Amino acid sequence: MQTQELSLLEVKKFTLKTYADERGFFRETFRSFPYSALGITCDFVQDNHSMSKRGVIRGMHFQRSPGQAKLVTVVCGKIFDVVVDVRSTSPTFGKWEGVMLDGALGEQLWIPVGFAHGFCVLSEEAHVCYKVSSLYNENEEQTFSYNDPFVGIEWPCEDPLLSEKDRRAKSLQEVVQ
Repeated sequence: MQTQELSLLEVKKFTLKTYADERGFFRETFRSFPYSALGITCDFVQDNHSMSKRGVIRGMHFQRSPGQAKLVTVVCGKIFDVVVDVRSTSPTFGKWEGVMLDGALGEQLWIPVGFAHGFCVLSEEAHVCYKVSSLYNENEEQTFSYNDPFVGIEWPCEDPLLSEKDRRAKSLQEVVQ
């Protein structure tokens, strides 16, 4: 597994080893030891799988308490994956980072507690799976606008397809008070 450090220091991008031949490929998507050696020691308690079409933006989402770390894997397709620091006392509060994740390359993104997550689908469709460190809790879920000018995310698509919840989202500063 190759590891890439990103500008938001706690966030990491991984490229998984793939064994391919004329039959297809095999890829191990999770084994605790390589991640724990990098300081990722949370117990994952839920797996999620979304399928989205080209031009969909899902985000920006996070859980307040106890927070929710995510290990995001693109199973098939290509996305522009974005994280935003939502820790109000952090020197990087409101800063974002975006990375391309390609299922064909076996790429993952580690998102620790304290960061919001969202992505834009660049391929015809994308299947995204993510392991999370705490159960989904509707009462703790927070959403802020994907195009909040305070954050200034530079999305690679115009006129995205959004859920009703994401269309109604407020600014980051209204959500994190």
